[in-house]
Parts: sequence; structure tokens; C-alpha cells
Amino acid sequence: MAQRSEQGFNRRLIAPLVLGSILNPINSSIIAVSLIPIGQALGEPPSRTALLVTALYVATAIGQPVVGRLVDTFGPRRLYLIGATLAGIGGLLGTVAPNLNVLIVARVILGLGTCAGYPSAMYLIRSEAERTGQDSPAGVLTVLAVAGQTVAVIGPTLGGLLIGLGGWRTTFAINILLALACLVVGVRRLPATVPVVARPVDQGRRLERVKGDVTGLVRNGPLMRTYVRNLLGYVVAYGYLYGYTQWLEDGRGLSPSIAGLILLPTFATAIGVSLLTGRRQAVRAKLIVAAGTQILGSALLLTTHANTAIFVLVLFALVAGIPQGLNNLANQTALYHQADPARMGASAGLLRTSTYLGAIIASIVTGALLGNTADSTGLHELNLFMLTAGALFLAITLADRSLTRVGK
Repeated sequence: MAQRSEQGFNRRLIAPLVLGSILNPINSSIIAVSLIPIGQALGEPPSRTALLVTALYVATAIGQPVVGRLVDTFGPRRLYLIGATLAGIGGLLGTVAPNLNVLIVARVILGLGTCAGYPSAMYLIRSEAERTGQDSPAGVLTVLAVAGQTVAVIGPTLGGLLIGLGGWRTTFAINILLALACLVVGVRRLPATVPVVARPVDQGRRLERVKGDVTGLVRNGPLMRTYVRNLLGYVVAYGYLYGYTQWLEDGRGLSPSIAGLILLPTFATAIGVSLLTGRRQAVRAKLIVAAGTQILGSALLLTTHANTAIFVLVLFALVAGIPQGLNNLANQTALYHQADPARMGASAGLLRTSTYLGAIIASIVTGALLGNTADSTGLHELNLFMLTAGALFLAITLADRSLTRVGK
């Protein structure tokens, strides 16, 4: 059965787009339940194992815009395949790592390897829209967002199950299988496209093009505000993911498997919200609700203590799923409409960079406030920080009238 027509999106691209784009979210989230077991196995405190989080995000924050620009220049296929290969190498190194320092190197390689998936996906979505003459393929953007949200939230649950089956090293080994899957579908389905902008130019013209890229991005106020909102949203999201998960294990005394299961309702809520709202192009209302529920969730976590009932913990996870289901899709849709199509790869890379900067800030603050023991006092201090970030996110969204034009 034919998968491609001259009028419709090439659905053969969906598998490689989804697989490539989830490599980073799964490595971002699966580590949340691995930090305590890794620390116990290697004799390292939470302040040291937090470097595993920071290492991946520093690598990706730096690498994403660079790789995104390379995707714009040379096309997505070769960058996608190189990235998948690096992800497999990072997974293998982490699986056999004898100490924390080697694990940090593995996480850096994983970070660099996962840089190509999302810019490649956004590049191909935009190029397919231009080929078919249809503007924003809302259904495809929703699939991409839901996939990322699914693995980001289900990552701790998957990680807990993998640790229960084979120890924390399995959370690195899973990258070998994912990388192989990306290589297979990438080779078979990604087009060998080379954009016109890849034609050789002299050094002077290269410098002018770089200056044009930077100037164009800085002058695009709506897009810059999208990056800031995305950063603040992920400060809260990753503060919850890392701080709450470590508290469940250390402060509440639950096993990694149970901690992962308690976060499962976050996954269910996020997916449900994304599917219900995905085809609606308007983003301002989504972002307002997302910011409001992040503030509410942070306030609710201030009530936690060492004996908080399990059903209450599950309720908190349900509330946390609402902004998870709204933020990523809304900001991604805003980017699609606000970015210069000629710079879609670089712009998408910078959106992910803002995500990683938010995660870096969250991991640094989490490590500083939780210290050597993830107790309730440290979690409450982290919640106050998250609440402040959520309030800034809401204020910027309410003040940004350009959002009312997105999708119209």
C-alpha cells in the first residue's frame, strides 16, 4: 500500500522522526530513578550523581543549535545517522562503565548523539509542508509532541522496571537497541536531501550568513519569548522529575520500581491532555493553563512529608501531567509558526537548547537543595523555587499578545 502521495504527508517518515526525537527525552527521564542506585553502587552522594544529569544537558545545550544548523545546511539524513551511532556508543560505554567519571563521559556522548533527532524532525515536517502545499501538519506535530511527552514521563517507570530486572546498567544498555532501530529506519526511510544552502561559499559569505542567522533570531521577539517560556516551563518540569523522584526514594523510602509506578499517572494525564488539545493551533490558552497548573502542583508538593499517603502522591502526579501535556506541544507549535523556514533546524535546536538549560538549572538547584539526603525539607525548598519559576512563566505568557496570532 502506498504511503506517500503528492498531496499528503509522507507517513514513512513518522517512524524515524519519532525514534530520533525520543532519544533525548528517554535519557533525560530514565536517569531520574537511576541516580540513587548508581550512587549506592559506586559510593557517590546525590551531589555527585547529579553530574550525570548536568553532563547530558550541557552537551545537548551546546550541540543542539550547531547540529540544527548543520541539518539546515546538509539535510537531516547524515546528521541523523551520525547521531544515532553516537547514542549507541554512549549507551555501550555506560553499560560497562567502572566508575562515575566514565559514566559522565558516556552521558556526554549520549547528549551529543541525541542532538540530531529533533532538528531533523522539524526540518522534515517543514519540508513536507512545503512539498504538499499544506501548512502546519497539526496531526504530525501532535504525534511528535506526544511521543516526546510519553517517553519523558514513562521514562522513570521504564527505568524502575529495568533496574528491577537487571540493575541500573540496563538504563544505559537500552540506548544500544534504540540506536540500532534508528539506524535501520533512518537508512531505509530518510530521503538523501541536500538543500540549496549547502552549496559551497567562500569564508566571507559564510561569516555573513552566520551573522544573519544570529541577527534574525535576536530580532524575532516572539520566538525569543517562546524560548524563555520553554526554559521556565522545563525548570519546573525537571525540578519535579528529579527532585520529586529522588524524594520518593530517599525521603519517602520507596523502591525505584514503586517510585516509577507512582509517576505513571503523570504519563497518562499528559498523553490524554495532548490528544485532546493537539489539533487546536491556538497556543496562548494552553500556556496559561500550563503555567497555572505548574504553580498549583508546586504548591501542593509543599504539603508532603515522610508519611504522605500513596494515594495523595498519585494525585500530585496527576496534576503534574497537565502542564506536561500542554507545554511541549504549545511551544513546538509556536516555534513552527514563528521561526524562519530557512532556519527551521537551527531554531528547533535552540528550542531544545532552552529545554536543556531549564533542565540544567533544575538539576543544579536540585543537587544544591537536596544535598546528601533527599528529605522533605530540601524538597519544600525546591518547590518554592519551582513556584517562582512558574509565576514568571505565567507573567510572560499573559504579557505576550503575539501568541494570539499563532496559527491564524
